[in-house]
Amino acid sequence: MRLRGITKRFGTLVANDAISLELAGGEVLALLGENGAGKSTLMSILFGHYVADEGTIEVFGRPLAPGLPKAALAAGIGMVHQHFTLADNLSVLDNVMMGTEALWQPFSRRSAARVKLLEVSQRFGLPVQPDARVGSLSVGERQRVEILKALYRGARILILDEPSAVLTPQESEALFATLAQMVAQGLTIIFISHKLDEVLRVSHRVAVLRGGRLVAEAPTRETSASQLALWMVGHAVESVARSPARQVGDAVCVLDRVRTEGNGHDRLHDVSLTLRAGEIMAVAGVSGNGQVALAELLSGTRRATAGAVKLMGRALPATPARLVQRGVARIPEDRHGVGVVGDLAVWENAVSERLRHPAFSRFLWVRRAAARAHARRIEKAFDVRGAGLDTPARSLSGGNMQKLILGRALLAPEGATTRRAARLIVAHQPTWGLDIGAVAYVQQQLIAARDAGAAVLLISDDLDEVLALGDRVAVMHGGRLSEARPAASWTREAIGLAMAGS
Repeated sequence: MRLRGITKRFGTLVANDAISLELAGGEVLALLGENGAGKSTLMSILFGHYVADEGTIEVFGRPLAPGLPKAALAAGIGMVHQHFTLADNLSVLDNVMMGTEALWQPFSRRSAARVKLLEVSQRFGLPVQPDARVGSLSVGERQRVEILKALYRGARILILDEPSAVLTPQESEALFATLAQMVAQGLTIIFISHKLDEVLRVSHRVAVLRGGRLVAEAPTRETSASQLALWMVGHAVESVARSPARQVGDAVCVLDRVRTEGNGHDRLHDVSLTLRAGEIMAVAGVSGNGQVALAELLSGTRRATAGAVKLMGRALPATPARLVQRGVARIPEDRHGVGVVGDLAVWENAVSERLRHPAFSRFLWVRRAAARAHARRIEKAFDVRGAGLDTPARSLSGGNMQKLILGRALLAPEGATTRRAARLIVAHQPTWGLDIGAVAYVQQQLIAARDAGAAVLLISDDLDEVLALGDRVAVMHGGRLSEARPAASWTREAIGLAMAGS
């Protein structure tokens, strides 16, 4: 495949600036860059979702028709998107089959498709339920469906955007082993990941984008993690080092044998947990094992059917608004679908969870000047870039959107007695899909909130993050939570086995 002089503009923003790349059969090219560097735009052009303003693409010696995903599929290009492109109201099987059969075909060959899907699922170690409705699946299970969609179609060029983000270490090992076999048979892979150790292990060559331009290209064996980070962000990035909690205080939130309803494993079974001030409690586990239920319970969007939950010694309020008033801040797993309202302006999203605060409303009227001033404070304090206050939030890159959500959760309205008003922070996958610079920033903010006296519940699939940030660690599997132990008493292997149910 050859990309020559690919340029794409969105108004005055140049997302891709004359990018040229070549890929050979049986090669894994790692495409790296910060959030907003232009990776997703370039891949969307390759897959036909966008049309380049300038430049050409050739696949197996033939020009690729621009703006036609069908042409990309026919050319043998498969893409696993970071943000899912699934129909929530259809089953897993329907999503995988979509577009693979002609409209005039007299009947659907569902039985054969089911057999093929289960074979592919078993081969790659990505279990799914073919008849499950996608809307009822967790984020991790949806990621599996996206991967299976591409593999089911027999792609010859496979674009993988953060493919291991929701897998256990053992599942990642199996996936990488399978990819190695496919590459040996001539498959070409574009591998997008923010996990630099994976990049160094899996890829043959790396290409780095920064500010929409190709700034570096080199054989992987001639690079290092520090060099890749330097190319990505333009300066050295210091990883967050473990630092023990300064002073662990009283219990902020206590769960006692709590149960919830849910689909599949997305429920809680007799979960007991104590969250203390000045401490980060990290919960590891494969997505779809009850983490969503735990996060929603403590965010007020799901109720317990048994057991007791107390917040600062009193029963947990039943509504999200009251939880916010009581000092609970949330950083949701799905920042696009739940974290922000994409069509609302940045300043509106900045105050959306505190509209009842007297600083931002009076007699049911929004105090726009105060709300916009607060949004500017968030923009400055949390380094939110890429959009003005009146720009729709959906235009922000993933990293900047997460910074906006962080600022909304952690920065108290002006005039409050403390800068950080949150007593309990529920951080669900706070760094998923972010670049190395944004990851370090988000993690530093969570540590700062802990040191300021907040209780932090960190729910993450990333074992490096769990072990780097957690003062105590517990593992969730099948809706049940293991005993919480000091992070130093866990090993990666032990956590990985517990995530798999051993």
